[in-house]
Amino acid sequence: MSKKPTTPRGQRRTTTKADLPPTINTSKLPDQLKELRLPTFRETHLSMAEQAAREHWTHTQFLAELVDQECQARTQSRIVRLMRNANLLAGKTWEQFDWSRLPLHVTQQFETLRQGDFLSRQDNLLIFGKPGSGKTMLLSALGDQLVKQGRSVCFATCQMLVQELLRAKRDLRLERLVKKLQKFEALIIDDLGYVQQSREEMEVLFTLLSERYERGSVLLSSNLPFSKWEQIFKDPMTTAAAIDRLIHHSVIIELNIPSYRLDEAKKKQPKSTRSGDGSKA
Repeated sequence: MSKKPTTPRGQRRTTTKADLPPTINTSKLPDQLKELRLPTFRETHLSMAEQAAREHWTHTQFLAELVDQECQARTQSRIVRLMRNANLLAGKTWEQFDWSRLPLHVTQQFETLRQGDFLSRQDNLLIFGKPGSGKTMLLSALGDQLVKQGRSVCFATCQMLVQELLRAKRDLRLERLVKKLQKFEALIIDDLGYVQQSREEMEVLFTLLSERYERGSVLLSSNLPFSKWEQIFKDPMTTAAAIDRLIHHSVIIELNIPSYRLDEAKKKQPKSTRSGDGSKA
């Protein structure tokens, strides 16, 4: 067995090239990080390395900080992409909704819903109320919060969705469109029953609801109670089947509140007009 050469006592050992740490070529690092699709690593690794040296970070701390920044950047990019695809209404966010108009128990329900757990269970959300009660704004505000948590959402009025489904059926691509919509964790269908559709139009909507049953959440608003849904689906059997699929695993909220638009209109009227006394302001 070969022995390590020793240095005689009192004599200084000369440092050789083999004793020095290996020289690591870092010139390829930017290109390598680009190839690995780590843009935040690529942009911040030099400045962060300087900070790590100043603050005496360990190698693990330096790596952990880089990874954390990369994850945060990817999360933000994903939320931007999800928000773009969600087609939510502009200006109808959670922060802009007037929660004081709602009963306390409804506000509490939405505080729970905004956490998004019901999407993991594929539960539905059904909101009923008269026109102007805020159903559309609530669905858009909730969708905004779900997207910000990284959940995929698609918002559409019932009228526009039905027309898209009908065009897909005529072009023999209905199955493809239904599968595309299945990829969204939350499918928001606003104003079911607001516009009366034909039997053919309701058949494609029923097809979508049937295929989505227990595979993804439907968030739906309607101004018609279940007792009048035969006006929508045109057939007692289809109506019963649609209701059955929607209410199974669902949260049902009724908004028995005055019209938001009517309240806004009253606020804009001159005081003399609201009081009805005929006097001038």
